[in-house]
Amino acid sequence: MAEKRKTQIIPKAPVARILMNAGAKRVSAEAVEEFADIIQDIALGVGEKAIRIAKHSGRKTVHGEDIKIASR
Repeated sequence: MAEKRKTQIIPKAPVARILMNAGAKRVSAEAVEEFADIIQDIALGVGEKAIRIAKHSGRKTVHGEDIKIASR
């Protein structure tokens, strides 16, 4: 049975560029997909924390400082 893939929010080309900028000479399509999945999971977690921080502060708007705090 094939594994169900998550919908990609992050485009593949920028993900491949991140890996190349990190020093990779070549990057497989599978590596790009796995890295994008991990980045997406981390980003969603930080986003959820930042939203809770903004709500706790009595705001509906998420600010940059909320993101910084949430990423720690």
